Amino acid sequence: MAELATIARPYADALFQVAQKSGDLKGWAAQVDALAAVAADPLLQQFSDNPKASPSQVFDVLAGVAKLPLNDGVQNFLRTVISNGRLVALPEIIAQFHTLANASSGVSDAKIFSAYPLDASQLANLVGVLEQRFGRKLAATVEVEPELIGGIRVVVGDEALDTSVKARLERMK
Repeated sequence: MAELATIARPYADALFQVAQKSGDLKGWAAQVDALAAVAADPLLQQFSDNPKASPSQVFDVLAGVAKLPLNDGVQNFLRTVISNGRLVALPEIIAQFHTLANASSGVSDAKIFSAYPLDASQLANLVGVLEQRFGRKLAATVEVEPELIGGIRVVVGDEALDTSVKARLERMK
């Protein structure tokens, strides 16, 4: 949804700038990841949309369920998002925050789709090869897609590499 991305952009920029100035970008990232996971819950969304729920109640529930101690900056950010009625955009805000954080450190997100689960050594070897192929550091996540039959499909930003059996069969068709 383009509108959600547009709403999220200024919040992500502000969050990134403050987190970068604090010098603890990874700590902030862990805290906001926990918040995004909780905010994506439909029951919490329903609670936050209830007109009888005050912003402080929504904050208390969200912070309590996150189960991580939140630093003052993250608490202020969360209060701002809630008071402006933008809790629905929080997962998108955090996704854009990670994009900015990765770009500043020279790392790109890589989504690897594999027909079978990969163990740690296979993933490490694969990431090493992909980093050479794409010419940059990669932060990889793996998703299993049995319909690929074999091989992998990799998406890094707007670039894709598909070496799956399914893609080969499609090309042969």
